[in-house]
Amino acid sequence: MQDGLSTTTEAPEAWLAGLEADARRLKTPCGDGTMAWHIWGEGEPLVLLHGGSGSWRHWARNIGPLSQHRMVVCPDIPGLGDSAMPPQAESPAPVAAIIRAGIGQVLGAAQCYDLCGFSYGALLSGHVAAQAGEELRSVTLVGAGALGPKRQVTELTKVRSLEGEARIAAHRHNLAALMFADPAKIDPLALAIQEWNTRHARFVSRGFAGSTGLRDSIAQARCPVALLYGERDAIAWPELELRFAALRSVQPEAWTGVVPGAGHWVAYEAAATFTAMLLDMLRRRIGS
Repeated sequence: MQDGLSTTTEAPEAWLAGLEADARRLKTPCGDGTMAWHIWGEGEPLVLLHGGSGSWRHWARNIGPLSQHRMVVCPDIPGLGDSAMPPQAESPAPVAAIIRAGIGQVLGAAQCYDLCGFSYGALLSGHVAAQAGEELRSVTLVGAGALGPKRQVTELTKVRSLEGEARIAAHRHNLAALMFADPAKIDPLALAIQEWNTRHARFVSRGFAGSTGLRDSIAQARCPVALLYGERDAIAWPELELRFAALRSVQPEAWTGVVPGAGHWVAYEAAATFTAMLLDMLRRRIGS
């Protein structure tokens, strides 16, 4: 299983379809419908929660390498991708409860697992950690907001009314503004993922990013915690240290890391470096 299209001439949509076809697919209850789960590999479970307006495809370049070492479990967060909308709620906590219940059904209530969440998925990971018991071995937060420090405003282009070349140009602009540090790394696969995710996104999570919801929830975590950013993450740069300090104010032993030169979607833009760092962090924190 590859980490991207660099070694093949296959079209991005076909490559993504092949990656999805390699997965074991499950469903768990979510609102009036179901939550979609994809599982690759064997071994100790690593649950990956994607970002806002996303899907499991946010992890497309990491799934293959990670699944050589772990069982990789990627749900579509409620209201995004192929998962049904969650019941209306004033905070992310009820959505996290749906995810936690789904993890228990997919893995078995007694199965221990590690959790890694990106952006909105990091916020939900904090709430899952606050609710979880000994089954959660560690939580890794990637590109996290909602820690207290204010983030810079990122102007994005609305794409829903656009089609054709104008829509592709809008995707490219939005990826350059928010997700990538180096626009030259916005390749056809990234554009294909952005297009699919945007078409399927219904739940709007941006309103949570300016809160202290993650700092408050992760304070209750009883497992090892880590926080990782791309060096040029648009929601944190140039004040990464403020965010590390905010986390350490509630989790003094937290591990922190920076991927040089990468942006918000660090797991894609610097896939090999990110994957190696995540595996190393897990080994050093929990010995797996």
